[in-house]
Amino acid sequence: MKNILIPTDFSSNADHAISYALNLFKCERVNFYFMHAYADEVYGPFHKIDDTNFEKDKKSIKKLTDSKLKDLVSKIRERTHNPKHIYEAVSSFESLVDAVNNFCNLKNIDLLIMGTKGKTDDAGITFGSNTIQVFKYVQCPVLAIPDEIEYEQPKNILFPTDYMVPYKRRELKLLDNLVAQFKAQVHSLYISDFEDLSLRQLDNKRFLQESLPHARMSFVVTPVKNRSKAIMDYIQEHDITLLVMVNSRHSFIEDMLYRSTIDEIGLKPPVPFLVMQNLPR
Repeated sequence: MKNILIPTDFSSNADHAISYALNLFKCERVNFYFMHAYADEVYGPFHKIDDTNFEKDKKSIKKLTDSKLKDLVSKIRERTHNPKHIYEAVSSFESLVDAVNNFCNLKNIDLLIMGTKGKTDDAGITFGSNTIQVFKYVQCPVLAIPDEIEYEQPKNILFPTDYMVPYKRRELKLLDNLVAQFKAQVHSLYISDFEDLSLRQLDNKRFLQESLPHARMSFVVTPVKNRSKAIMDYIQEHDITLLVMVNSRHSFIEDMLYRSTIDEIGLKPPVPFLVMQNLPR
């Protein structure tokens, strides 16, 4: 049985991510955990704490959070009636990243699913600040769902890679399970001016192929240009329904998250975006 965590701020974006998750795993046995981390609401935007009201505010916000989570779970149960799914509400007096990491370790979470944006829903940005923080610091695979897309089975999966990352077997198994369920094709996109691979790259490529035994694999090489544009063009030209990338040291994802912003680099995937974490766990 899979353990899936879905953080929510009770926005329409979060509700959309929940609906997508329930559709994606409707045929699998899953424990769904719906979490709201409310520490920032207690401390406020400037972290000024009034000792006289702190405990009162904390209890009040926890009570409201628990009530909203209870209503959310009740509505999901009424809507889905899926005997393969178990739903549990989790409120946490922590920051989002700390709450998620601690819960992932406690419950051995397989996947975290969330919207790309939260309550602000700024049309001018691709990923909200919470999503960026989760990409950067959470040691668990993260599936981000754009609010504007409707659920579609992931039949064509794009996996851009330079074959330099020693992929994690557990996370590739998660991807292979999706591939098997939907009989999907995985497009492995290597952005390089040189087709010849080093011994390390050949080993990693072989490991990738062996770890996805249910996939119909295609290996594509495209010349170096703007990497974001190469990815976006491939998504449009090949009817891609899921983008998968690996976050690791010195990777394209790290370049986006640490040295610039995703929007400045131009990666604005119009499809669900699975970030696999090549980080200790």
